[in-house]
Amino acid sequence: MAKLQIVEEAEEAPIQGDILEAILSHVPLIDLVPACHVSTTWKGAVFSSLKHLNPIKPWLIVHAQTNRNPYSTTTHAYDPRSHVWVEIDQPSIQYVSTLRSSHSSLLYMQSPFRFVFSSDPLHLTWHKAVAPLVWRPDPIVAMVGQRVVIAGGACDFGDDPLAVETYDLKTCKWDTCDSMPGILKDSAASTWLSVAVDEERMYVTEKCSGVMHSFDPITKTWRGPYDLRPGQNVFSSVIGFVNDRMIVVGLIGDAENVKSVKLWEVKGEMLEIKEEIEMGEMPKELLVKLKGQSPRVSSIAMNSMGNFVFIHNPSDPAEVIVCEVVNGACNWGSVRNVVVNDGSRIMQSLVYTCANVGLGDLNQAFRSGNRRFTITDMEE
Repeated sequence: MAKLQIVEEAEEAPIQGDILEAILSHVPLIDLVPACHVSTTWKGAVFSSLKHLNPIKPWLIVHAQTNRNPYSTTTHAYDPRSHVWVEIDQPSIQYVSTLRSSHSSLLYMQSPFRFVFSSDPLHLTWHKAVAPLVWRPDPIVAMVGQRVVIAGGACDFGDDPLAVETYDLKTCKWDTCDSMPGILKDSAASTWLSVAVDEERMYVTEKCSGVMHSFDPITKTWRGPYDLRPGQNVFSSVIGFVNDRMIVVGLIGDAENVKSVKLWEVKGEMLEIKEEIEMGEMPKELLVKLKGQSPRVSSIAMNSMGNFVFIHNPSDPAEVIVCEVVNGACNWGSVRNVVVNDGSRIMQSLVYTCANVGLGDLNQAFRSGNRRFTITDMEE
C-alpha cells in the first residue's frame, strides 16, 4: 500500500525547474501567453526559457490584400523562433486604399484626402491624418523617431517629383522640407529606391547604382551622395539594418543570370563600403529557390529586424530566404511562403513588414478580444 502511494505521488509531482523550461523552449510563442497565467512558477519558467534557451526572434508578417474595394486582407506571420506560420485573424479596418510599405516596420494607406499609418509590431493602432500637400502615387515612406517622412513619388505635372514632407506625431501637422537631391529625379519612387532608418535618419539608396543619401527630419536636410556599391559586378542592391549596423545585400551578375547574392556591412563615418567587410554569400541551392520560376530577377526585396534578414523575389515570392547573423556570420535557411498560391499571384498584392513581437504585444492583442492567432503551418 505504501509503495502504491509513493507511485501516485510521483505521478502527480508537478513539472518544474530545468525540465519545465526545456519543454517551454519548444512551445510556440503564441502559446506561451496563456502559459504565463498558469502560475507564478510557470511565468518565471517562460521568461527564463526565453532568456536562456530559445529567445524571441523577429517575425516576418505578410499581408495579402485584394486589389479592389473593399480591399479584404488576410495576415500571416512567420515566427523563426518556433518555425511556424501563424494566421492572424483581426477585425477589418477602414481602408482608404491598398496597403503599402516601403520600410520594414511601417504600414500605410493614402488617398488624396487621407493618410493612415501604423507602426506598432502587430498594427493594433492606426493613426489617421489629413493627406500631405503633394499627392504621390509611389512615394517612399518611413518613420524616424516621432516623425513620418514621405518623399518623392509625385507626378511630374505641376508638383515637385522630389518633394519631401514630414508628419509630427506630437503636433499632428505636416511640414515641408528640403527636396530630395536632384540626382534622384529619375528614380525618386519606392520602385527604384531602397529605404532604411535608424533612430535619427532615413537612408535611401538607388537600387541600380548603389548611390545613397541620408535625410535628417529634425534639420530637414539631406547629406550625400555615398557610394555603397560593393563592386562593378553588383547590378542591384538594397539596404537595411542588422543589430544596428547598416548592411547592403547585392545581386551579382545580371537580371537574366544572377550568379550570387552577398551581404556586406557598411562601416566608417562617411559610410564607405569596402570589399573586406563582406559578411556572407547565399548558398547556391537557396539562390535557386530565390529565383523560383522567374526568367529574370531585376531586384530583390528585403525586410530586416534585430539580427534577422528576410529576402524574397517580388516576381516570384513563393520562397522566403532567411538569414540570421550570429557573431558576424550568416546562418542561411528558407521557408515556403504559405500566402502564395496560384490565385494570390493574380488577385492579390503582398505587403511585407517585420517586427519584434513580444509577449507584451501578444498579451495586448489577446486582451482586445477581437484577434485570434492560429498556427497554420509548421516547418520541419
